Amino acid sequence: MHGSPDPPNRDVDAAFLRAAVEATGEAILVTSADLAEPGPLIEYANPAFTRMSGYTAEDVIGRSPRLLQGPLTDRLALDRMRTALMAGEPFQGEALNYRKDGTTYAVEWLITPVLDGNGQIAHWVSAQREVTERREALEHQKLLVRELHHRVKNTLATVQAIMSSTARGSVTMPEFQQAFGGRIASLAKTHTLLTEDRFQSVPFRNLLWAELEPYDDGGQTRIRLEGPEVVLASEFAVPIGMAVHELTTNAAKHGALAEFGGRIEVTWSLDETPDGPRLIWVWNEQDGPPVALPSREGFGSRLLKRVLSAQVHAEVDIDYDPDGLRVTVSLPLSSPY
Repeated sequence: MHGSPDPPNRDVDAAFLRAAVEATGEAILVTSADLAEPGPLIEYANPAFTRMSGYTAEDVIGRSPRLLQGPLTDRLALDRMRTALMAGEPFQGEALNYRKDGTTYAVEWLITPVLDGNGQIAHWVSAQREVTERREALEHQKLLVRELHHRVKNTLATVQAIMSSTARGSVTMPEFQQAFGGRIASLAKTHTLLTEDRFQSVPFRNLLWAELEPYDDGGQTRIRLEGPEVVLASEFAVPIGMAVHELTTNAAKHGALAEFGGRIEVTWSLDETPDGPRLIWVWNEQDGPPVALPSREGFGSRLLKRVLSAQVHAEVDIDYDPDGLRVTVSLPLSSPY
């Protein structure tokens, strides 16, 4: 007759559970049950917690988890946590904690009560996971949504302005369709350059080249671009891209690109001022047909003078030199909004 099985070895079970908690990648804290000051007090911290926080177990044993809090810790999250724990309920939430060296990290908690034989709370166990990267990704996503909303509003306003101005400057429907289509295509090209960049920006050189490349002779003689690396945020890239398109279209119809041997040189520089950097760029056409003063102000001139001035606070100077059109634009690179 077989005897009854031996009772479980509680010391072996405790050692096994401790080894499992020591090996887990989740940060674990065990605290006393008392929620009143100065409690609850930390009774155990596993290695994952010490790696995440920078504190050793000796640093935190006998101290309150409040040592992890600081000025940027969300007080509302702490209040919700305290309300749940006072009711004896588990709590899950997020907050910003501080490491021993003072740096911050986002942490997600799951705090659960451990009951004694009488059904009373004897300890709290807090499983913690760092979620800094996840929180940063969410903030970046929110930023992109705000940027998209802002850009859509600006784009719709720009399209409306382009349509109205093109209609006023067109004599026939085919002329309107051709001009309007070219301007919308330019706008789309600028947006493509922006969306290809994760930071929603585009180098100034790329903006110029996107419009001027079809007219290049491959020898850097007909199209010459020279200047330092300048990256434009979307609020600058869209109006500047439209301005470059108008200048290119005008040059192809009436200026340096309308005749064999005509050349376009665009140079730019950055000027440091007390109010921040300014981009100064010069569009210079040479060896094209003689330039005459326009009989009326066209859409391109209005865009250069009004849109650039209104949207990016640019100063625009247009010089109708007999040898070729020369346009100088100076604008601050601090945000216009």
